[in-house]
This record gives sequence, structure tokens and C-alpha cells, in this order.
Amino acid sequence: MNSIETERTVLRWFQKGDVDGIFSVLGNPEVMRFSLGGPYTREKCEEFIVWCLSRYKEKGYGLFAVVEKENNKVIGYCGFYNHSIDGKDEVEIGYRLHPSVWNKGVGTEIARAVKDFGFNEMGFGRMISIIEAENIASIRVAEKNGMKHEKDSLFKEQIPVRIYSIEKE
Repeated sequence: MNSIETERTVLRWFQKGDVDGIFSVLGNPEVMRFSLGGPYTREKCEEFIVWCLSRYKEKGYGLFAVVEKENNKVIGYCGFYNHSIDGKDEVEIGYRLHPSVWNKGVGTEIARAVKDFGFNEMGFGRMISIIEAENIASIRVAEKNGMKHEKDSLFKEQIPVRIYSIEKE
């Protein structure tokens, strides 16, 4: 199993016991404002963890649980999704965090760690982030992570999004 340590967090693979922690994040309407399905139920969070576990087996990577070192609480996720954007297969760095850590640099800290892991450990040559134009905080994280606005697109052929990208140097 892979894990990544940052100054304030440990990013590790999800475990079945993480349901309550991730529910505090994905069940929050503020966090899920920019999502297709809105806030998750506890049952949907259980399904989310099962999906994450299957991705580890299938792909060897996926989304990391973000755990605060200070109190060992799950405060979100950050990691890799696979998407087809405009007919091209892409690896996305995606992230969601509990509002208690918003505007404190945690998003940038974990996104940078995941980017470095993707380039150095996974061998990805390019990664993107898919962000709705109104999601200013996520755009700031992408920019601080060295990503540049590449183009505008439609996510799942229905939601206008901005595609940010970075390539390995």
C-alpha cells in the first residue's frame, strides 16, 4: 500500500473504517456544491470506499484518504481519477476537503504531494484537474500546483469546466 506524508497530513489508501470520516466531508453540502450528484448519504460513502478499494486492485492507484496528523481524522481525499476529455484519456488530480481546513494551504499541500507522487512514483507524464469556472478555491490550488489553464470543455458532456494541466519536466 502506498502512502504519502506531508507537513500536516498523511495520505493513505482508504479503509472500510473510514466511512464516518469521509461522510463528514462528502455529506457536506458546502463541499459538494461543485459535484454532479450533490451531498452523499452514508450509504453512498460506503459505496465510494468500495469503489476506491476496487480501483487500487484494478489500477494500482486511486484516491487517497487525507488524514490529519494532529488528530488522525479523515478530512477528505486527494488522488487520481481517470477521465476521457474531448476524446483523450487523462489522469486527473482530484481533491475534496472538509471546510475546517479550507483557506489554510492544506489543499495546495496535498495536491503538490499527489502531483509529485504521480510524476515520480507512478510515471505519469501529464496530469489535469477538471474545475468548474466558479470554483475559485480549486482553481487557486491547481495554479499553486503549477498547473495552467489549458482549455474549456464540457464534463460528461453537460457541465462547463476549465481544464488545468501540467506535464512532467
